[in-house]
Formats: sequence, structure tokens, C-alpha cells
Amino acid sequence: MNGSDDLNSLDPTDLKILLELIRDPRVQIGDLSETLGIARNTAQSRVRRMQRSGLLHDGGREIDLEAVGYDVVAFVTIEVNHRELDGVVGALRLIAQVLEVHEISGRGDVWCRVVATDTHNLQAALRSILRIKGVIRTETVLALHTHIQYRTEPLISRLAQGGSLAGPAQPRAQKTG
Repeated sequence: MNGSDDLNSLDPTDLKILLELIRDPRVQIGDLSETLGIARNTAQSRVRRMQRSGLLHDGGREIDLEAVGYDVVAFVTIEVNHRELDGVVGALRLIAQVLEVHEISGRGDVWCRVVATDTHNLQAALRSILRIKGVIRTETVLALHTHIQYRTEPLISRLAQGGSLAGPAQPRAQKTG
């Protein structure tokens, strides 16, 4: 099943399931079915189907946004009037396509990751950002391909093996004898 098939096969119940999983990633299937008023087997089979298709990633409840039509990813650096920073962040929170916002050092003041369905949709989101009171200018970079998804497993694995919090991972010495 490819991304467009995923998008075309999602019905309102699937979308409600996804929304509940985003709100509470640890929700039990029984609670999910009760909240949505659907049979437990229906909830379980739909979650499994979405996991098999890659729409839902196993283990977590991270959703492949490309599979639901948001296949344009942009990183936007925003220069802000510092007196308006809180208002800018509040306004960015209201733009659904803005996935994350970070106050940064270096060039620019705020960095955000934005998704869109196509370049026209991205342009509309960028215009919304530029209309925010306190935004001076933006610089946008498009992601062409994701080589490494957001991950935490290597860090936690290193800690679980008694590794240090800082520095690059070191190969473990082989025990002899």
C-alpha cells in the first residue's frame, strides 16, 4: 500500500483513531474502542492495518504524514522582533501545518518545521507566518529526502549499556577469557 492508497483508504473512523492515538499514544485498544463507540475488534484491526501500511509506526504512535498527503517538509528560520516573540510563538501554535517551534541561537530567532500537501499549500502557510505581528523575515529550506528519522533509541541503548551521556558512542571492548 503506498502513500496515496493510505490517504484514499482512510475513512472518518480511521482519522478519529489517529487523533486519539496522537492525544494519548498509550491508550489501550479497549479504551480506544469505548471512546470512539466502535467494537474492540474493529479498533484493533484498523490500528494493525495502519501499522502494516506504514502509516502508523510500530512501537510509537508516530504518524507518517506523507502517507496522509503532507509530503512537502520545510524548515523555516524566522527573524522576530524580540518584544513580539511570545506573540509570534502563540500565533505559530495556531497554524496546524507547523509541527514544531524552537527558539534558536545564530542566524534567525525561531526555527520551525512545517509540512504541506504541495508547494501552493506551503506558500499559503508561509504567507500566514509572514502575516504574524512581529515577524520580520523568513528563510525557508525544503527537505528533499529524510535519511534518518527522529530517533531516540541509540541514546537510550547507550545509556542502558552503561554508556556516558556526552560524546559520541564508543565501540564496546570485547571481553576475552
